[in-house]
Amino acid sequence: MSYILVLNPLILSTPHDGIAPLGTTAQIASGTAFIAGLMTILMGVVANYPLALAAGLGINAMVAYTLVGMHGMTYADAMGLIVIEGVVILLLVLTGFREAVFRAVPAQLKTAISVGLGLFIALIGLIDAKVVRQGGTPLELGLGGSLQGWPTLVFMFGLFLTLILMVRKVRGAILIGILSSTVLAVIIEAVAHLGAFNAEKNKTGWSLAVPHLNGSPFAMPSFETLGKFSLLGSIDKVGIVSVVLLVFTLLLADFFDTMGTMIAVGAEGDLLDSEGNPPKTREILVVDSLAAVAGGAGGVSSNTSYIESATGVGEGARTGLASVVTGCLFFLSMFIAPLVSMVPYEAATPALVIVGFLMMTQVAEIDWTDLEIAIPSFLTIAMMPFSYSITNGIGAGFLSYVVLAVARGKVKQIHPLMWLTAALFLVYFTLAPIKAILGVS
Repeated sequence: MSYILVLNPLILSTPHDGIAPLGTTAQIASGTAFIAGLMTILMGVVANYPLALAAGLGINAMVAYTLVGMHGMTYADAMGLIVIEGVVILLLVLTGFREAVFRAVPAQLKTAISVGLGLFIALIGLIDAKVVRQGGTPLELGLGGSLQGWPTLVFMFGLFLTLILMVRKVRGAILIGILSSTVLAVIIEAVAHLGAFNAEKNKTGWSLAVPHLNGSPFAMPSFETLGKFSLLGSIDKVGIVSVVLLVFTLLLADFFDTMGTMIAVGAEGDLLDSEGNPPKTREILVVDSLAAVAGGAGGVSSNTSYIESATGVGEGARTGLASVVTGCLFFLSMFIAPLVSMVPYEAATPALVIVGFLMMTQVAEIDWTDLEIAIPSFLTIAMMPFSYSITNGIGAGFLSYVVLAVARGKVKQIHPLMWLTAALFLVYFTLAPIKAILGVS
């Protein structure tokens, strides 16, 4: 899971629509390592469970590519929404309502959300590496319909190297792929001096970071991103209805993975009780909820439990000591944060494509013969990448699920929370045209 120390800074350090990120790539890398280390150690101490936490892929993509720039929303505004979402989840855990919310959403629709996130993340990887880009069609392969340039070669090298390592069941395949591709990129840049991408003058340059190191690879940890969040700024930008829906969308994207992860990790190490639950379920969920709050407050996006924790359990980890050790390693990595700034997108984005594939594998759990759930699942999956919005995907899925359930005469089977959410999404999708008709700005 150490790959997140590279991927999270690359995603969150990208300026969008002229809106500056909260820090440099190295500063965000340092903050990512600090929050991950802090929350992973807390998991070990409080819950005594071998779970590691770090910034979640999917949530950070939503922050960078959906929230930031929405009606002028800044990174600080988006991080404020993350904090609110974490507080809501914490309240749900403490009041016992988390299970109720978990049961409100049909299982296959939850699977569709995860699959859609995977496709969205994969598309981000392909676009950021310029493997697909705007051209004669809305999206085309490479430059002018073909793959050109040394940076594209680095991407393909990293992608296939990682895939080969995964097929060969080599541990740390994703991190090895990123590091190997970065070394290749540094060599190419030293020889060819490609420079950064420019739409007018250098269409085959590096997408964002040019792979060379400026200064020392070591530095004292930076806490520049900590505290850079605005709790109420988003309300001024998008309004209370949109804020409620965005928080709910973040909650859904962040909500379901933890329960599945803690059970999967526990099953790997025979740590579950007779009912199939970890011994300190409540403590685990509380720490995970606090990790969302800490991630937003730290300016590095929501932190969540990682399924890669099962690797440590497979090697013999059974207690929170494994989490404490992992957290300490995260702290140590803060001192090499400057190294992250030399990793080009083309070396890191193959990992996004591969993570997208791993999330996509869950699609087999959806019953495609049952149109009542298959159609909402399809719309959820398709609309996330096609509209470049996680919110739109979840909204399309929820609305269509309620409509089709009503059409089938299953009104009583629809959970009240689904009714409420569908109504809010209906307002979300129609608010702009209604305002236009009424002449309200």
